[in-house]
Amino acid sequence: MGRKNNPAPVNTSSEIVPVGKGGIGGYLLGKMLPYTAPWIGAATLPPLAGFATNAMWGDAPLSAGLASAALAVGGAGLTAVTWKATPAASKFGKFRRAQATASVAAGMGWLTCATAAGPFGSPLMDTWLLGGALFATSWNLRQILRNGASGDVEETNGGGLAALASAIGWEKVKVKDAKGSGKGTIKAEVEVAPGGTIADVQGTTAKLAAALQVPPAGVIVTPDPDNAARGTLSLRVADLLKGGVPFAAPTTLGLLPTEDIPVGFYADGEVWALNPFAAAILQHVLVMGVTGAGKSEFMRGLVVHLATRRKMTIFLVDVAKGRQSVGRLADGIDWLIEDKKTAKRLLRALPAAITARANVLADEGLDQWTPESSLNAMLVWIEEAADLADFNELNEIAAKARSVGIWLGISLQRATWTNISTDIRANLQAAVCFGVNEASDASFALPDFVTDTGAVPSWGARRPGYAIATGMGIPEERWTTEVRSGLTDHAVLADLVAAAAFVRDPLDEVTATALGQAYAQRAHKGTNRTTPGVGVGVGGAVPPELAGIPVAPLPGSAPAGGHSAPADTDAGYDEMDDDMLSSQEEDAQIEYEEAREEILGGIPADPEPDAAYASLRLEDDVDPDVDPDGEMDGEMEFGPAEDDSVSTEEARHILYLEMDEWVRTGRLEFEPADLIPATVAAQRKRPWMQGELKRLVEAGLITRDGHGSYSILHSPLQPA
Repeated sequence: MGRKNNPAPVNTSSEIVPVGKGGIGGYLLGKMLPYTAPWIGAATLPPLAGFATNAMWGDAPLSAGLASAALAVGGAGLTAVTWKATPAASKFGKFRRAQATASVAAGMGWLTCATAAGPFGSPLMDTWLLGGALFATSWNLRQILRNGASGDVEETNGGGLAALASAIGWEKVKVKDAKGSGKGTIKAEVEVAPGGTIADVQGTTAKLAAALQVPPAGVIVTPDPDNAARGTLSLRVADLLKGGVPFAAPTTLGLLPTEDIPVGFYADGEVWALNPFAAAILQHVLVMGVTGAGKSEFMRGLVVHLATRRKMTIFLVDVAKGRQSVGRLADGIDWLIEDKKTAKRLLRALPAAITARANVLADEGLDQWTPESSLNAMLVWIEEAADLADFNELNEIAAKARSVGIWLGISLQRATWTNISTDIRANLQAAVCFGVNEASDASFALPDFVTDTGAVPSWGARRPGYAIATGMGIPEERWTTEVRSGLTDHAVLADLVAAAAFVRDPLDEVTATALGQAYAQRAHKGTNRTTPGVGVGVGGAVPPELAGIPVAPLPGSAPAGGHSAPADTDAGYDEMDDDMLSSQEEDAQIEYEEAREEILGGIPADPEPDAAYASLRLEDDVDPDVDPDGEMDGEMEFGPAEDDSVSTEEARHILYLEMDEWVRTGRLEFEPADLIPATVAAQRKRPWMQGELKRLVEAGLITRDGHGSYSILHSPLQPA
């Protein structure tokens, strides 16, 4: 006999080498052992069981008969239990159930007969030998086919789903063509049996995600739009984004707004890019998520990309955090608003800007904004917008802004109906939903067919940066895939904003003029290529790597932005030589002050508390048939009734001078009662003032809000 420690490659020992110790014998024995169990069972169990029962009850005919009857009934019951308990969700499952049931039935039948007649007599001995061999062979064939056909089976509930099918209610669900992407995801086709629906399968995704220990949105079931019985199952078995996603900095400065905006990555490692201005319809976006979920990080990355582009203007409103979120990016934001008063001025001025832009696009033959237009694309980003305007005002902006190239972004923690109306939500057709505390909250931002698939980011702030995104040029098949926004560095973002100043275009003249004094008097003004000292690149020269980038030309000549008082059909006021205010501004100002002092010197600053005109408002409509300078029965006059020494032109000039003075001092909001002193000085009364304010509203110089107060867009005397 050879030694056990013989190092020769060929084992010449005559002793059997144990399994796992190497050698050909061990290899063959290891392969054969799994197939010996059926043979061992067939060879030992029937004769032993038959001998035992025959020895106990086979001597007496009565006991043998009773024992055989009991074994027959017990065998039938055991056969039924085997059929019922064996899973059969796949083809192999059905074959296994039939085989197991037949094996139990045959074995119990043979044992029943062997109890009365004995196991070793003829024909029971022959039946045992032939039947046992066939039994063992059939189970060996099943083992071989199962192990060798794993890659060829079209329909299966094998793999990770086999042990879960009955637990999660997938007994009637066929899973086929499972394929791994190599990027942490597995996709397979699912098909339900008659009587089932894909919606039933979607309702079990949470159970499957818990069983597989993946995030809530790690199991997605998407229905097939062409076949209600089929769908696609997507399993995310590895989180490629767990370690964080780097911010994808712009590779080129001076791109147009219609180029892709990379803001992060999908769960499978592909780039997550937005392209709202190139989409068929510009879709306003609702960004939602709890505090710490990653909304501000996403916003900063988006703003920086747009701040490095031509023909792009950014307005940003954040009255909660202000410069804390975007302070380092302020130069790239044309109008940064940090207080509610200024934010409301912007929202009141936007409708006039939308109308002006629509008129320009119509003249240019465009149905919606494109880079060929003379207008800039715009992003108006509003944090907690519900606190800044009433729903009707915001809804009007959302409904009309998209066609004129104004992209509206609204960020909220929870977009419930108490925070933002359902009408406004309907106009926010795109969404980026970060983590929410309740699964039901996701439905405030995401479409129902997305949340139905299981794409619900109900992880709160535990996974910052992760989100589900829809719209904005994202392919619809990607709407159910998790994304993660890039991690930004404030210093890097500030450098990018500074480097791109020489390619940023100023706001086009049409929009700037339509926004009026609210825009002209804004406290924050971002930098652009027209800012003194910014017309060249970083450090005084265009960087070599940017030398070949085209710089957008200056906006083309637009109609003059000046405004005048509305034309009068029965008087020749027209501006009262308003050129004087620009060419001889100093003299005009002195003349104005002298006239104001002379006329208003004897009038108290406030009306008498008990005077009939102290609470003057504009709730009543003006009768157009009444002469505004004539008498009205029952009306109180503010001045001498008979002495009409102040002409209509002079009366209007007094009113306009008062409003112009407000504009010069930065006051843009007023109530009708604030004009009482000027109305008295003009020797006019309430109907006349009502008519003048109405004319100014129709001329687009002022706007009226829902509470009876007014905002001045342009001074009636001052060029915009």
